[in-house]
Amino acid sequence: MNYISLAHIERYAIHKQEVVLKEDALEKVSQSFQFLTDFSKDKIIYGINTGFGPMAQFRIETDKLNSLQYNLIRSHASGMGKPLDEVYARSVMVARLNAFLQGNSGVSTAVIHQLILFLNHGIVPEIFEHGSVGASGDLVQLSHLGLNLIGEGHVYYGGLRRPTSQVLDMLDIKPLRMQLRDGLGLINGTSCMTGIAAVNLIYAHRLTTWGIAASALLNEVIEAFDDSFSLQLNAVKLHEGQRMVAEKMRAFVAGSQMIRNREELFKDDSALQKREFERKIQEYYSIRCVPQVIGPVLDTLNYAQLVVENELNSTNDNPIVNPEENNVYHGGNFHGDYISLEMDKLKLVLTKLTMLMERQLNFLMNSKLNNRFPPFLNAGTWGLNFGFQGVQFTATSTTAENQALCGSMYVHSIPNNNDNQDIVSMGTNSAVMARQVLENGYQVMAIHLMALCQAIDLLSEAERERLSPKAREVYSLIRTKASFVLEDVPQAEAIASVCVLLKETHFEL
Repeated sequence: MNYISLAHIERYAIHKQEVVLKEDALEKVSQSFQFLTDFSKDKIIYGINTGFGPMAQFRIETDKLNSLQYNLIRSHASGMGKPLDEVYARSVMVARLNAFLQGNSGVSTAVIHQLILFLNHGIVPEIFEHGSVGASGDLVQLSHLGLNLIGEGHVYYGGLRRPTSQVLDMLDIKPLRMQLRDGLGLINGTSCMTGIAAVNLIYAHRLTTWGIAASALLNEVIEAFDDSFSLQLNAVKLHEGQRMVAEKMRAFVAGSQMIRNREELFKDDSALQKREFERKIQEYYSIRCVPQVIGPVLDTLNYAQLVVENELNSTNDNPIVNPEENNVYHGGNFHGDYISLEMDKLKLVLTKLTMLMERQLNFLMNSKLNNRFPPFLNAGTWGLNFGFQGVQFTATSTTAENQALCGSMYVHSIPNNNDNQDIVSMGTNSAVMARQVLENGYQVMAIHLMALCQAIDLLSEAERERLSPKAREVYSLIRTKASFVLEDVPQAEAIASVCVLLKETHFEL
């Protein structure tokens, strides 16, 4: 591994492919460990023969050094809240593994081997959402990972929560025997927030793609003009994201006979004689300004990916071991501000994307706005049946929750640890909240795409035949999980099924 990208996180965390190291992957790790072993024999090195944090002022006797590492893990395994889902927990392990493979942490190769055994045997560590302030690393969450590696606590295996010792016995895996600074090395880093952030970004990219697809599809079903996403209009704005969104919308509607060309209006001599036009000359902003709204989302995701991949391939603990310089450097590479800020930004842009989808949905629901479809896309008897009235409430309330969740954690530092940690990142909190914003975004997206498919079914057969191939592709995909709504039936299961479908599908624009 050594250098990994979001593609590797997807491979190992989501698709659960086997982790295989390069032949020379452990050479630097082994050299770093041996150097630190020799270097620390006659020196005071933080975390090896001292206490931790404010307790670093106390030297630890030689016969207690091994107990020190175990005490650290056990005392800090104090997380609360929900356990991370399997995909996120696996991503945390991959992130920690790759940080160690940089060979600057001084951990033993036994730590590497144990992490790989957990990943390749499908052992899911019990890591809780709450506990990290994200400054001396994700101490609490990574302590739970460390606790599992040494054979204690609980893990998830085969979909069940089981004592770790029982699972390791079943698989003939011995608990990790920590050496030197393995305990501190395991927990003194940003790998929990980074692992969560990496998965968030994978799914955020997919959600954004669906947002572009939904917006282009809406332009089709209402026969909007094409110039809002034209090359010419967007070329005079110098933002890469905006230009890319417009390009993707053009690709989506390629082959459509529903999109109107502005030239049609210019060539309509009768328009000059009219006092009022039956159809809108310009669409509402939620339809006309899609490149300008989703463009910043795309730019933010792309920059966040750069930051997260940099963190994935960094040594993010303390101290840093440097055999080449014959030295050990103490500092703050465990501080999570980079991830915290990007996850705050992710929350903001995903909330804006969700708001855009909710406004587009509202346009479809309101017959007085769209002048094309029945109220709430109701295909039944008005008054007796309700169409999509109920699901709109869910989309609106979920969007409102996102608006409340997208406040910054990056600036919510609270000193703790006897004021040793006097400014902290709260990066894991931000990443966990971003995950919730993401999940909410998928729920709103699912409802919106279901509504768009309902709108397609309300078009005439001749109109449906004029839709683009991409529009028909989206329609067919959604219809595998959600049916046309005529009679009033519960929609909760359909929405949940479409959510899963959207997360698991790589839709190409």
